[in-house]
Amino acid sequence: MAGLGDGLTGVVGARTAKALAASLGLHTVGDLLRHYPRRYARRGELTDIAGLEIGEHVTVLARVEHVTKKPMRSRRGSILEATITDGQRRLTCAFFGNQTWRERELRPGRTGLFAGKVTMFRRTLQLANPEYELIDTGSADPADGLSTVDDFLSQIIPVYPAAQGLPSWRIAKAVSQTLELLDEEPDPLPEWLRLEHHLPTLFEALHGIHRPRSDADLQAARTRLKWDEALAVQLVFARRRHTTGARPAPACPPRQGGIAEAFDARLPFRLTEGQREIGEAISADLAGEHPMNRLLQGEVGSGKTVVALRAMLQVVDAGRQAALLAPTEVLAAQHARSLRELLGDLAKAGELGASEVATRVTLLTGSLPARERKQALLDTASGAAGIVVGTHALLGEHVSFADLAFVVIDEQHRFGVEQRDALRSRGAENTNPHVLVMTATPIPRTVAMTVYGDLETSSLRQLPSGRSPISTTVVPAAEKPAWLERAWERLREEVAKGHQAYVVCPRIGDEPPSDKTERPPIAVLDLAPELENGALAGLRIGVLHGRLPGDEKDAVMRAFAAGELDVLVATTVVEVGVNVPNATIMIIMDADRFGVSQLHQLRGRVGRGDVPGLCLLVTEAVDGTSTRARLAAVESTTDGFELSKLDLELRREGDILGSAQSGKRSGLKLLSLLRDEELIATSRRVAQRIVDADPELVEHPGLAKLAADTIDDERAEYLEKS
Repeated sequence: MAGLGDGLTGVVGARTAKALAASLGLHTVGDLLRHYPRRYARRGELTDIAGLEIGEHVTVLARVEHVTKKPMRSRRGSILEATITDGQRRLTCAFFGNQTWRERELRPGRTGLFAGKVTMFRRTLQLANPEYELIDTGSADPADGLSTVDDFLSQIIPVYPAAQGLPSWRIAKAVSQTLELLDEEPDPLPEWLRLEHHLPTLFEALHGIHRPRSDADLQAARTRLKWDEALAVQLVFARRRHTTGARPAPACPPRQGGIAEAFDARLPFRLTEGQREIGEAISADLAGEHPMNRLLQGEVGSGKTVVALRAMLQVVDAGRQAALLAPTEVLAAQHARSLRELLGDLAKAGELGASEVATRVTLLTGSLPARERKQALLDTASGAAGIVVGTHALLGEHVSFADLAFVVIDEQHRFGVEQRDALRSRGAENTNPHVLVMTATPIPRTVAMTVYGDLETSSLRQLPSGRSPISTTVVPAAEKPAWLERAWERLREEVAKGHQAYVVCPRIGDEPPSDKTERPPIAVLDLAPELENGALAGLRIGVLHGRLPGDEKDAVMRAFAAGELDVLVATTVVEVGVNVPNATIMIIMDADRFGVSQLHQLRGRVGRGDVPGLCLLVTEAVDGTSTRARLAAVESTTDGFELSKLDLELRREGDILGSAQSGKRSGLKLLSLLRDEELIATSRRVAQRIVDADPELVEHPGLAKLAADTIDDERAEYLEKS
């Protein structure tokens, strides 16, 4: 018999255990049994081929349509090509070498599971030398020693996330062997909780998700296992809320006759209703003695910066300081310039002609010249700067604030946990500064904060008047190369009208060469000279990317903003905050390499003036694939909130626990931020009830272990500080 913490070698054999560990990172019985099926098929049903991604290891259930055999050109032997179909789209399976016995097996009309890596050959999706299991006969290859299909497949067929050399049915066999030996251990969920919410035991749920006897059986298993995940997260938060004493925040009530009133009086535009309402809520939070923790998510161009500035001015009126933290030096410099322009003489304290209620906006980044940096440090430490803008350089030990009361974090997902926490700790003694997190791209981790964390969420959906519409078009470069030529002509037309353009690439171009056979993403350093000598010859072209020295980056951005450059060829450093109203067209190369929300964020850089914007998404992705569907979605709507939901669905919601930062596997596999909000809310109430009665979970050791197994200390800190 085997427990969830046991190793796999004694259960599935050394060879299989080694393969599971090497390919999928599965080391214990619990790891394997929590490697849940990606989806389920039924005998007679066929899998949708249209959703396959190039480079993905897949298992498809399909029918053999026809088989051809032809000699290889370069060497002896033949290629057997089996075309399989789901009734809508086709996929080619290519087998190399002597395949006579396969030719006898793969007869038209036969149905089977086919597993391999999706590649592209002559613009057709292909599986090269795939493994397969025909479901109306025995093993594809008797030498494999696989069981017969009736032993191997149940009525509902689980299809697992697979890897090279580990097709779905091999994983299914290992899972079946493991379930046969599984001990029924004490259940981590107390009996009263299972009865209250009609949940099966963990033992029953693990059998039900891997070997479902019916749809109802499967649904009950999934619900139970989602409860485990949701409750683990909520227990962590409930315990932290219980044990962490709330430190007070510096109260910053509004002041009559101060800089905030002066700023409002000279605003050249009317605030939207959303800006006013959210501004009032933030103002009330800042006036309180408990730290504000608020998330402000707003459509691209919805005016988040003005909302944040008005809040910072309230803090300055209270005699304290505000800090704005940006993810890059380019964006920090842009923010500092924007704030100074918005404030005018209200940002010139100590200068001739400054307003009586003026403050100072100081930029502090790592690449400032020594003299400017020294002055910025002095202004920050003395309090002369009411608003300090910077990157992570603000977090250095040698940076001290006179009285930091408010922190605005722009595009927070670009910062590590420790960095954000360090800035929060910069408040006056025994106080926490108020925190406002701004994002234009609700991504999995941001949504996780709104569901799991203690952030109050505000959304700006209304665009200020004066924003011009943006039209988006997909340019299928492989299918219609003339469209790409037209894209460059269209850019030249905009420049001829006196406007400017962005060309965005997914790569810089100074990276070491890759050993991958497919074409690397288009790079800034390769494309810029190509355009200078070709399609955009004669135009003034600048280059911008993250590895340029800080002063060079700033100089390029200043030149572009001043109209001294026609075209900026850049990486995603222009993604957030860069504001050049004269830029009217953006061409995004290899657009399929970017996420939905990222594409939406990028195109928000055009159409910022009084001329409509145009965004062209250049791609070689094949029509009918899910990759092209993503681009079509961006083409079809400019509603960022709708796109963010779609992004979550298409990305399978990513890793909401941030294991990409911690480097560890996430414990959340089934919980959906889109579909399980009600379950999450219920589990939050249950967790609070349990912790109120048993703060250390002494009487609930199973729950304590469940929380620890799902979320280790590092990841718990990550969630709490996000």
